Amino acid sequence: QVQLVESGGGLVQAGGSLRLSCAASGSIWSIGTMAWYRQAPGKQRELVATITSGSNTNYADSVKGRFTISRDNAKNTVDLQMNSLNAEDTAVYYCNALVRRTAFTGWSDYWGQGTQVTVSS
Repeated sequence: QVQLVESGGGLVQAGGSLRLSCAASGSIWSIGTMAWYRQAPGKQRELVATITSGSNTNYADSVKGRFTISRDNAKNTVDLQMNSLNAEDTAVYYCNALVRRTAFTGWSDYWGQGTQVTVSS
């Protein structure tokens, strides 16, 4: 099994910063693209940022210039540094990873349990 565990969510005032972390553990042979998604109340889950195993990054337009995704391949972790937060960033944030459990299996999609980020205006 593979587990993704997020941490770092919480309550912050508008204009503030938070750093989310996600650690992958379990039966892992290789991790491909890792990502952060978010889901606000009453809305669909949306992609926030992605990072490949080679550290190529991509961001949703709504967070460009404010959020930074990074990863540590040796530790199987991915972080999301969030700056200049506003009320529209309030959501549950989910970590996602494409994982190969062995050299003989394909890629599977794994999700964390989510961490709440609340931005007060």
